[in-house]
Amino acid sequence: MMKRLKALLAGGAAASNETDAAEKLRLATAALLMEAACMDGHIDDAETGTVIALLTNHFELSVEEATELAEAGRQTVSESNELYGFTRTIKDNFDHNQRIQMIEMLWRVVYADGQLHDYEANLLRRVTGLIYVSDRDSGSARKRVLEQLDLSPSNVP
Repeated sequence: MMKRLKALLAGGAAASNETDAAEKLRLATAALLMEAACMDGHIDDAETGTVIALLTNHFELSVEEATELAEAGRQTVSESNELYGFTRTIKDNFDHNQRIQMIEMLWRVVYADGQLHDYEANLLRRVTGLIYVSDRDSGSARKRVLEQLDLSPSNVP
């Protein structure tokens, strides 16, 4: 799996078949999740674990595959200086409900450490707009995550 992801990164060409397109979508998802995890200047075990769990559940991967994908996402983010390519892949391949689910996954990552940093909030606003999810839907996703994590909105910025 890691070799295919690295080949996609190295080639940079459009996906040639369904498998490549699926791998590119997985990588874009992992990259956005890892960007959210790193946005506050550091990544802790809770954030990494959350990313791996989300990738495992969303793409029905083994923990090992999800860990490899998360690492590939981290590498991709470190080599890129833009979000547009990742968000375009998400926008073009996820339907509206899946894009809302992506925003919910991002909220889950940024709240994994129990707090929201200004840079993380800014990232969520940018990604929400780039993948055409409304502020209302993003706010609802945020509320669901806060409830699931048993965090009070009044205690979290």
